[in-house]
Amino acid sequence: QVQLVESGGGLVQAGGSLRLSCAASGRTFSSSAVGWFRQAPGKEREIVAAIGWPGISTYYADSVKGRFTISRDNAKNTVYLQMNSLKPEDTAVYYCARSRSGGYYGRAEYEYDYWGQGTQVTVSS
Repeated sequence: QVQLVESGGGLVQAGGSLRLSCAASGRTFSSSAVGWFRQAPGKEREIVAAIGWPGISTYYADSVKGRFTISRDNAKNTVYLQMNSLKPEDTAVYYCARSRSGGYYGRAEYEYDYWGQGTQVTVSS
């Protein structure tokens, strides 16, 4: 069995911060890259950040570069997304997912096999 659970979402004002967590059951993230995706109202799901195994290599979408930081604590089997300087356009449901490609990450949704249920992030003006 594989289960991913996101937490940390909520309602914040523009300029505020949130830290999202993605906890995996068992050793789900062992030797695996992990990505964070988001889906805004009326928009396609898009990748925002990814981290390889064991955690040195990272990727950020241009829209969040310099504001978001992805990290992982392999001993806790948890991946984090620190979101600073939040903007209304960051409003979306955020999902974490495990890469199909072992320790390497891709940018496309189909490259991930296990997904969490998502956590809502709402940024007000």
